[in-house]
Amino acid sequence: MRIRSLGVIDDAVVELSPGFTAVTGETGAGKTMVVTSLGLLLGGRADPALVRIGAASAVVEGRVSVAPGAAVARRAEEAGAELDDGALLISRTVSAEGRSRAHLGGRSVPVGLLAELADELVAVHGQTDQQGLLKPARQRAALDRYAGDAVAVPLAAYTTAYRRLRALDAELEELTTRARERAQEADLLRFGLAEIEAVAPRAGEDVELAAEAERLGHAEALASAAALAHAALAGNPEDPEGVDATTLVAGAGRALEGVRAHDPALAALADRIGEISILLADVAGELAGYADDLDADPRRLAAVEERRAALTGLTRKYGEDVAAVLAWAEEGAARLTELEGDDDRIGELTAERDALRAELSKLAQALTDARTEAAARFAEAVTAELASLAMPHARVSFAIRQTEDPEGVEVGGRRVAYGPSGADEVELLLAPHPGAPPRPIAKGASGGELSRVMLAVEVVFAGTDPVPTYLFDEVDAGVGGKAAVEIGRRLAKLAKTAQVVVVTHLPQVAAFADRQLLVEKTNDGSVTRSGVTVLEGEDRVRELSRMLAGQEDSETARAHAEELLATARADL
Repeated sequence: MRIRSLGVIDDAVVELSPGFTAVTGETGAGKTMVVTSLGLLLGGRADPALVRIGAASAVVEGRVSVAPGAAVARRAEEAGAELDDGALLISRTVSAEGRSRAHLGGRSVPVGLLAELADELVAVHGQTDQQGLLKPARQRAALDRYAGDAVAVPLAAYTTAYRRLRALDAELEELTTRARERAQEADLLRFGLAEIEAVAPRAGEDVELAAEAERLGHAEALASAAALAHAALAGNPEDPEGVDATTLVAGAGRALEGVRAHDPALAALADRIGEISILLADVAGELAGYADDLDADPRRLAAVEERRAALTGLTRKYGEDVAAVLAWAEEGAARLTELEGDDDRIGELTAERDALRAELSKLAQALTDARTEAAARFAEAVTAELASLAMPHARVSFAIRQTEDPEGVEVGGRRVAYGPSGADEVELLLAPHPGAPPRPIAKGASGGELSRVMLAVEVVFAGTDPVPTYLFDEVDAGVGGKAAVEIGRRLAKLAKTAQVVVVTHLPQVAAFADRQLLVEKTNDGSVTRSGVTVLEGEDRVRELSRMLAGQEDSETARAHAEELLATARADL
């Protein structure tokens, strides 16, 4: 990794060993920034406070080796990333204003993609993870992870059935508790549908009646106007001397008829006059028919207005026009059918719920059986690991319990409470020495013991659900002496099958590392800069001496440091 302008680190390159890398240094030197940098590369939250004061942005770049064809490589290639000689190049930039950018294999990608790949690349563990292990929900999740498909398969089926049961319960609750409201709604719908059915409106009827009412209300004026127009076009029989448009146009046509052959332009005009004459005759005929057909019956007008009043009564209640009223009636009829079928629906849902509860009982029992079997193997494996971590007499076990609930599902012949993950309450117990009763690790484990339990759990996971890299951030807190040596030895063993990075204050742990990185800072009077260097030979002895006694040049500390390194080399 290359880290620039992040926290106290100005510009540093971190070269991690393929095996076991220990990161050491004085408190406050910036060791945590190494962990933070890796977290950023893995899609962690970008905090602008991490940007070094005076810098515009912090940048972390990393090169991660991946196996060709691995799930990580396929997912990265799907996002457009390119592998560089079997490695993924990852970059994360955080600006002082809080903006964050991510690049994967030379392609800009969402930060969420880095987080998606993280689960396949690195397992990160620190003090907060130890506290998380104290929670029963995390302990159950750890057991389920260890059990693999034996739990995952029935749990997936259980989760699907559980969600459906929750939806059924909610629907049944709504149907039964709102019965009165739904009955009132049904009565209102019946009344409205009956009222609309009594009027029986037709689509578009309101528009037709409005036009008819307008015509009937002005029948006399319309008839008079049509008669005058007809007389102007075709003449008035009572006034044979009168001049009308048809006669005048006919005279114009006759005037041109004898000379049209001498000029095409004049012939065209004569044709147009002929067309006008035909059009005038047609209009005159239609005006005569309109006047004859016009109904001026006041009784028809009264009937039209009465019908319009009935339609208006509907539109005031159910829609702005008849089309909207008919739409309301269609929707209301469908809703009424639904409401009237509630009793049948309640019966159907109740039967489905009973069947689902029976299925959940079987699946919950399967989960309990699978967890019980896996718990015995998991506890045995963790106990064996604790023996190699200077806790030879410690015993780990799981308590798998259920809580009685008459409304629950049946497991083991009892009605018990259940939730989205089954009916089991899982708790990790520790008996640190013979004769001590098993107690929850939250109560029965010291800080050092908890660190070793956490490491033992992770080592067991490494054998069943391996990831390429493990990062431990001071999980050896509270541990010293022989236990620290054993932790270093166990981490070195884990590093034979995976990459292990440990941030530690313990020389006993650092001595077992294949590579030791020192994070150190100097103060030039204006800014603090940190560098990360690989320690070898005499430099490594000096750092281990400092870690042992706080004195790099102490002969006793140097002798102890050399002894630690010799012990570690002998084990390796």
